[in-house]
Order: sequence, then structure tokens, then C-alpha cells
Amino acid sequence: MKLSNCFFYTIRDDIKDEDSKSGNLLVRSGMVKKEASGVYMFMPMGLRVKRKIENIIREEMDKAGANEVLMPALIPSEIFQKSNRYDSFGPDMFKLNDRNEREFCLGPTHEELFVMAAKEKIKSYRDLPFNIYQIQDKFRDEARPRFGLIRTREFTMKDAYSFDTNKETGEISYQKMVEAYKNSFDRMGIDYRIVRADTGVMGGDLSEEFQAVTDIGEDVLVMCDSCSFGSNIEVAPVKAMEVAKEEKKKMELVETPGVKSIEDVVKFLKVDINKTVKTLVYSADGEIILALVKGDRELNDTKLSKLLGVSNLELASEEELKKIVDAGFGSLGPIEIDAKIIMDNEVANMSNFVCGANKDGYHYINVNVDDFKVYKQGDIVNIREGDSCPHCSGKIYFKKGIEIGNTFKLGTKYSEALDLNYLDEKNQLKPVYMGCYGIGVARCMAAIAEQMSDEYGLVWPASIAPFQVCITVINVKDEIQMNVADELYDELKEEGIEVLLDDRDERAGVKFKDAELIGIPYRITVGKKANDGILELKSRNGDINMEILKDKIIDEIKSCL
Repeated sequence: MKLSNCFFYTIRDDIKDEDSKSGNLLVRSGMVKKEASGVYMFMPMGLRVKRKIENIIREEMDKAGANEVLMPALIPSEIFQKSNRYDSFGPDMFKLNDRNEREFCLGPTHEELFVMAAKEKIKSYRDLPFNIYQIQDKFRDEARPRFGLIRTREFTMKDAYSFDTNKETGEISYQKMVEAYKNSFDRMGIDYRIVRADTGVMGGDLSEEFQAVTDIGEDVLVMCDSCSFGSNIEVAPVKAMEVAKEEKKKMELVETPGVKSIEDVVKFLKVDINKTVKTLVYSADGEIILALVKGDRELNDTKLSKLLGVSNLELASEEELKKIVDAGFGSLGPIEIDAKIIMDNEVANMSNFVCGANKDGYHYINVNVDDFKVYKQGDIVNIREGDSCPHCSGKIYFKKGIEIGNTFKLGTKYSEALDLNYLDEKNQLKPVYMGCYGIGVARCMAAIAEQMSDEYGLVWPASIAPFQVCITVINVKDEIQMNVADELYDELKEEGIEVLLDDRDERAGVKFKDAELIGIPYRITVGKKANDGILELKSRNGDINMEILKDKIIDEIKSCL
């Protein structure tokens, strides 16, 4: 492609309404343009990058034996009602009515439609296993679109679904997809981690996330310094500390005027924070419950929801609190209160601890677990940096990540809800075992831009760069320079190398800055020394910066690529 006659532009200044490095650089480099909050146009350069990412994914999916399909984006709403997911999506789902007042939605996901497609094939166990996938746009009305292409309202996703007779063969299909994902992200050059995650609205038996490591990531990745353990903080298990049991003391009510926080308790009563328990009040599907955690811990909403088996969990309001006790949030405790008590595993190991007395200005000391009735006990707190690894004796540390892919062992959740069955060898009807696998295409693009950029612009790896080589002509009015550039341009194209020729009548500095901003991996400069057959070759990552004879440059580029 020659820049003098193509649609190309760059922006010199930072973009005011972009809140991420990747969003700023992708807009400035002319890769994308924001049309509305969470809605982007893909310009020629950006579309080339996006399509290369799609092609890498497509090649690896095909290699793993999956077959590509394409589902509609416009979906009748009753399909999601039948699978009991219509209410789960809530306001995130874009809804509209046709001229006959039949309700449709713009597809936020496609599990149900893939099941309907699979029904056309599956009759008996002989029709299994298989895997089908698509690369298509999804629509979700995000409450807070942000970080450029990382969280948008319209986004391209590769979603795949495997169909098997049972959990054992389903595991084989699952591992094939995991390998396809590893190969895809390795080819893109992404620094990523695989972590266990919450199954969320998707449901199923297991979820794993492929997380691109970057400081702007919305997810907290929990890693071990000694083993391969990795988890999203939402589901990272906490190994409860073993504490020697003390001889039980008599529980006492003590006055604590003005004391409302754990920090206040520690300071006023002069106790170790490890001897305190805080009580949090939640509404769980409309029922008020109390959650007990050690004073220095943070409660994990996802774990608590899973333990209780509820879909709607939120902190109780003051009005809801008044229904069970006449005290403020800073004075709550488990003694003599009419509400279900959920206790963290660490609290179960404690003795003679301090907690609220359900009376403003008072606390109990020397409280023990047998002083109150526990409804359920479990791991309901966030893991912390420095905690012991749940799998070994190593220590936990955190990274931030952008979720670029996920895999789910769905089991029979959707096949049972939508009557996807097969006849086994004994002619008995069984539900199909399913797996689900997603990759955010534009998120990959944003993650790479976050990881591979510098003060001058993007630094694309050659596998996804819009072009592999950029030829920059210093003086387009110099006939020799242009002849050398045109000849080299044709030779590179003949070798199958994607080349961009900057033949614009612009100052050399402008051309160099643009080449750096758009992140082309290799730049060949054709200048005054072209008369002597000498060119300059420079790599965008800074590894190569040299003069080279024109006759040798093709071989050098091929070697680099």
C-alpha cells in the first residue's frame, strides 16, 4: 500500500476522552475512532490488525478440529427466557420490538442458538463429539464503558461450543481448546496467565480465564511465588490460619463510646486486630443475613453468593437493618440477633474475640463460636498478598490483568434447559455435555497495545502489525530515491511481505513519527545514500538500527520475519 493515495491519518495530541494508554494510542494512530461511548469505528490500519488477530484465532480453531458458523445478532427474546437467562442479563441486554411487537434483543451471547443448531445434527452418540465456533459481534449495554476497546458496548468475540457424550470426552475437547488458546495468544505475542475464575452468569462446573498482564487491568490475578497456582481474586481460596485454641473466657459486655470501626475497636480496647470480628449485613435474594469475618479481612461477595446459592447479593440498607436490630452498622455482632449467620472459616478457628453487641456504644469481649448459632460456614473472604498459597507453602502475590479469553465446562446446564439430548449405546436418552470458549478479539488488540507501546507509539509484533515493513522516502522529489523505493516495494511484495510505502510529500520527521506511532515492526529509510545503494534498516523495538546494502536488505528482512 502506498500512503500517498490511501485513507490514512494520525493525531498528534493525546485524546482527552480516552482513559487508557491503548485507547489513546489506537485513536491517535488512526486505528480506531470513537463514535459514541463504548462504540468504535475501525479504520483501515486498525481493521488490518483486527483481521489478523481473527485469522490467527481462526487458524488455531480450525487446526483443533472446530467448524466455523455464523449466528444472527438479532435474536428473539423468548430464547433467553426459555433458558432462564433473560432476567440474569437485566439492563445489559439491548432490546427492541419488531413491527408486530415481537420482542428481540441484540445478542449478548449465543449459547442458546448454538444448542439449537446442534439439535439439527445430534440424534445419537454416533453424532458426537464436535465443536462449532463463530467470530461475530456481541452487544451489551455496559453501565460504564471505559478503557478504549477493553470495555465496549459492541465488541467482536470468537465463541465456540463443544458437544460431547459425557464429562470424560468433554475433558478431551476442553483441553484441545485450551491448547488452541495458548497457541493463539503465543502467536499474538501476548504476556498472559491462565487463572481459575467464577462461572458467573454462564454457569457450569469450571471457568478459566486467559488474562493479559497489564497495570490497567480490571481483574486482580492471584499468583504464587513457588508453584503454578493462578486464580482470579473472586474465587481464589484462602487457607485459614491454624490458631491454637485458648481456654474459653467469660463473655463480657463493655462500653465503647464513639467506637464504630475495627480500627476504633483496636485502638480503644488495645487489642490485636486478629482478635476482632466484624459483622457485615447483606440482603441475599431479599433475606437479611449476617456475615462474620476476621477484623483484618475483606468479604468476597462472589464466594458468599456461591455459598448461599443466591443470585442477588447486596449490602443491606439502614432501613433493612432496622428490621432486625436497633443499632448502627458499627455496633453489629452475632449475639442474640434474629438473622442467619454466615461465618468465615478463619472465624471458626478464633477464641475469645471482640465483636459488636448490637447496641450503639457497646461491644462484647471474650466471644466464642459456641456463643451463637451459625447457619453456614465457609471461605467467604478475599485472599491477600503475602498469604500462604492454597496449593503449596509459597506466598501469594498479585498482578492486574485484562481478560482476553475464557473457557467454561458448562456440563449439561444448557442441554437440559433446552432439551439437547442423544440416545446412548443402550438406547437411553441422555443430556449432551457442553463446553464454551470465548476470545475477545478487540480486547486482544487493546491488551497488546497496552503491553507493547512506548512514548512514541505502538510496537506491534510482526504477526498482527498492519504492515510488516514501512519504506520511508526522505525526498519524494528525488528521482533516484523514488526509483529505489518503488523497486524495493515491488520486490518485497513479490516475496509475500506486507509493505507500506510512505511516498507522501511530507517532511522526514513527520514520516518517522507516523511510522513509530502506528507501530510498523521494520522501517527501511531511503535517503541520500540511496545513490550508493545504501539504505537504513531500523526495527520498531530498537533491536536493529543499521545501514545495509540494498542488494542484501530483502534477505535481512526475511531473516527478521
